[in-house]
Amino acid sequence: MVQSVNNKVLSRIYGKKRGWVFTPSNFLDLGSRAAIDQALGRLVKPGTIRRLACGLYEYPKKHHDFWDIPPNYERIAQALAGRGSLKIQPSGAYAANLLGLTEQVPAKIVFLTDGPNSKLQIGKRQIVLKRTTPKNMATAGKISGLVIQALRYLKRDYVDSIVIEKLKYKLTEKDKKGLVKDICYAPAWIGGIFRQLQR
Repeated sequence: MVQSVNNKVLSRIYGKKRGWVFTPSNFLDLGSRAAIDQALGRLVKPGTIRRLACGLYEYPKKHHDFWDIPPNYERIAQALAGRGSLKIQPSGAYAANLLGLTEQVPAKIVFLTDGPNSKLQIGKRQIVLKRTTPKNMATAGKISGLVIQALRYLKRDYVDSIVIEKLKYKLTEKDKKGLVKDICYAPAWIGGIFRQLQR
């Protein structure tokens, strides 16, 4: 029975792409929580999977020199948010970094969510899930949501021509049209920038 659970857990992990971040709850249909925890513990020892934190694991991507590539923070946040239909939206300095508006990945990576507040320390970085309003989550998963959060972080007085040019270069024509479609979810000053980017 134990061997059967181990094999099923391993099979499910291998069925996912490298970079998958998961918790024991992803396997509870295969056996008891104790059996799942034991199976995952056995897979950590040889390096098949990597334990990121207590109860959080990754099927790590490998560099061509065979060392593990650092985990994807968005996948970590999604695993923390749970298996349900909860949404996440990169926010703050991390949103700005994803768009190339800041160079340094922040020590505190914040995601907005429609689920409960949560935080987790992964190495030197803290992953934070922060509950927010339905309006803020209306653009979750869209480029418009990412741009809104990045510009909010930078603040109106610091969004200059250099920032606008970086966004023009980064965003596709399809992205820019998407911004205007979601303009009702943006503060007025950000809406003005959306129109400026489409010109």
